[in-house]
Amino acid sequence: MARGSYLLFGGVAYLVFFATFLYLIGFLANLPGLPSTVDIGPETPAVGAAVVDSALVAIFGLQHSVMARRGFKSAWVAVIPAPIERSVYVIFSSLALILLYLTWRPLPAIVWSVSDPVGAGALWALFALGWAIVLLSTFLLNHFELFGLSQVWRNLRGRAADPPQFREPFFYKLVRHPLYIGFIIAFWATPVMTVGHLLFAGGMTAYVLIAIRHEERDLVGLFGRDYEEYRARVGMLTPRLRRG
Repeated sequence: MARGSYLLFGGVAYLVFFATFLYLIGFLANLPGLPSTVDIGPETPAVGAAVVDSALVAIFGLQHSVMARRGFKSAWVAVIPAPIERSVYVIFSSLALILLYLTWRPLPAIVWSVSDPVGAGALWALFALGWAIVLLSTFLLNHFELFGLSQVWRNLRGRAADPPQFREPFFYKLVRHPLYIGFIIAFWATPVMTVGHLLFAGGMTAYVLIAIRHEERDLVGLFGRDYEEYRARVGMLTPRLRRG
């Protein structure tokens, strides 16, 4: 019964994540019909809105980064069953984003606006490309492992996880963190950049740059010399030019 419950929990966690992920796309695109977006929501004095929004980005960054660390996970599995550790992480990350959606305060002053249809269309295409890179990058690693489904499925079947293997699939031969590149592109590519959107994009980009440093320490601890050599050969967020 426990194994079946873990599978159910993992499935629910994945569905919550997927809905939250889709909402993030609409949130940044100011999709009509959504109850709140980066530029649609309650009117709040600018200083108060900036404080609230900065706190929301910080909450997401802290939760997302701290719970992903190997040291935290080692201690965490003493509290919760190991097969659902990743699913619990996914749920907490989704809740942090839902909190952001529910309490975000727009800052509507315009930083830039591209009215030319060709330019605006190019930025929307770049926006879509960013999300496509994010999604593809998760599958290049292991989409279902990243979001906890593989763990609960293996547990149901009584199978142990295979030892982690270092790989460099597709994008990962060019840059070490294509998933983060996709997010950064999606955060910044917009025809109309408001102060609120700028705060979101800047805050999340800062979180990404901080998170990469912690993540790479974990990866060196996991893969050792393989990852150190990979880091020396391949750029972090941009391809590394080599001298002929």
